[in-house]
Order: sequence, then C-alpha cells, then structure tokens
Amino acid sequence: MNNASANSDAMRDLHAHHEDDAHHDDGIPHVSLREYINGFVLSVVLTAIPFALVMTGSFSDSRVAAVVLLLFAAVQVVVHMVYFLHMNTKSEGGWNLLALVFTAVLVIIVLAGSLWVMHHLNSNMMPGEHDMQEMIKAAQ
Repeated sequence: MNNASANSDAMRDLHAHHEDDAHHDDGIPHVSLREYINGFVLSVVLTAIPFALVMTGSFSDSRVAAVVLLLFAAVQVVVHMVYFLHMNTKSEGGWNLLALVFTAVLVIIVLAGSLWVMHHLNSNMMPGEHDMQEMIKAAQ
C-alpha cells in the first residue's frame, strides 16, 4: 500500500509540475487589446504628422524635410516592432534583438554603399556644363 501511495503522489507531483510549466513565461509576450490600440494610435499619429508637414509646406529646405520625415519613419518602425512584432530584449532569449542589430547593420551598409555608388557615378559619368556647351557647339 505504501508503494501505491508513493506512485500516486509521484503522479500528482508530475501533473502539478506540468500544469505549472504551462503557466510559466515562455518568452512570448502576452499583450492586450489596449496595447494593440495604443500601437495603432501611435502609428496613425506618426503617419498623419509627416503627411500634414509635407502637405502644408512647413519646410522651405527639402533637406530638413527629408531628415524630419526619416526621423518620424524611424520612430514608426520602432513602434511597429514593439507593439505589433512584440520585440524586446527579453523575448526569444535576446535573439530578436541580435537579429534586429544584424539587420540594421546590413541595411546601413547597403544604403551607404548604394548612395556612394550613385554619387560616384553622378560625379564621374555625367558631363559637366563646360562639356555640354562643347557638345552643343559641335552639333551646330
């Protein structure tokens, strides 16, 4: 009888341990509808403000407008990652953050390289004003 009692106690402990595991934090964030609504409202605001700035012509210099729009875009990317993709430093044991950093480095390398190549082609392949006038004279 003592052996049967020990087996039933062991089974109960095993079952209780299994139920506890089901309720532990498994690295997957549990979000509420309120957090989704907050993310949606932030996304709409972060879209509406740059749209309004462009449509009203608030910036006289296009470079300043481009920098402001890029800042709003970067903030919106972060909002989407936090509220909709549920990325943080704790989820997936930190691998999400590492993947994000790796992706950001690759994007920066690709964009910087593309801009460098386009600038190089523009400065070395496009004819200058002096060359254009010589070509016009030669064509006449």
